[in-house]
Amino acid sequence: MQGKLRRILLIVNLHKEHALRLCREICAVLEKMEIEAVPFTFDGKPGAIPPGPFDLAFSLGGDGTVLYAARAMAPLGVPILPINLGTLGFIAAVHPEEWNSVFEHLLRGSVPLSQRLMLEAWVERDGKSVATASCLNDVVVSSSGIAKIIRLHVKGEKIRLGNYRSDGLIAATPTGSTAYSVAAGGPIVDPEMEAVIISPICPFSLSNRPMVVPADEAIIVEVEAEQRSEVLLTMDGQIVEPLEPGDTVRISRAPFKAQLIASDREVFYRVLHSKLNWSGGPDA
Repeated sequence: MQGKLRRILLIVNLHKEHALRLCREICAVLEKMEIEAVPFTFDGKPGAIPPGPFDLAFSLGGDGTVLYAARAMAPLGVPILPINLGTLGFIAAVHPEEWNSVFEHLLRGSVPLSQRLMLEAWVERDGKSVATASCLNDVVVSSSGIAKIIRLHVKGEKIRLGNYRSDGLIAATPTGSTAYSVAAGGPIVDPEMEAVIISPICPFSLSNRPMVVPADEAIIVEVEAEQRSEVLLTMDGQIVEPLEPGDTVRISRAPFKAQLIASDREVFYRVLHSKLNWSGGPDA
């Protein structure tokens, strides 16, 4: 990283065991280096981030904590060092015992930043924008109940993608391709690629299959006007917005990217092997 680090935010998920202990350990090291540490703790429902500026943010938790950190820090251009205290660790790839070594390499400028595509979604109702948010993993338009089919019309700015009768639709980034999208049959995409994966959820058709479209193509999802089932917009599994019949959800690339430290391609493919039992060989 360029320039001296003066102020670092620590985003601490209190639901994770040892998170507070690790936070104190990091704060002690930063204090010796005369770097101001600003701890921010939450217990499941993150609130407002303390006011900046920040030169760096530590994420102490699992992948969900990184998703929250990315939505808060990416618009500010603040890199994130994600320390994994969860179970999966696709995004939070730094083990707790490795943080000091990674941080030292970061100070020397020998750790690259992984630039990750993010998405923005706008909800339009009666010609007016009523909600907007950004995400690192995915945008999901789905039924609010179990086993209730909804009807969606999906198109790009210049192309028509089709009509879907399904439990919903996922628009995932490459980072989110290993989350809900892969469970719905979507492809795994290298996290630094520029693409959006469109995956129907349990489509009522044998011909509806996931599609990969360019990241620069805006995706427009229209909720059928005579929809009877309740419909929800969910982003990163953390932001939930009720939708009404006739609403339009416009999805496009965000004007900023998440900057993740020590989350390179080698780590990504290693996690595919260890967590998803993917062989990557001739017997895959």
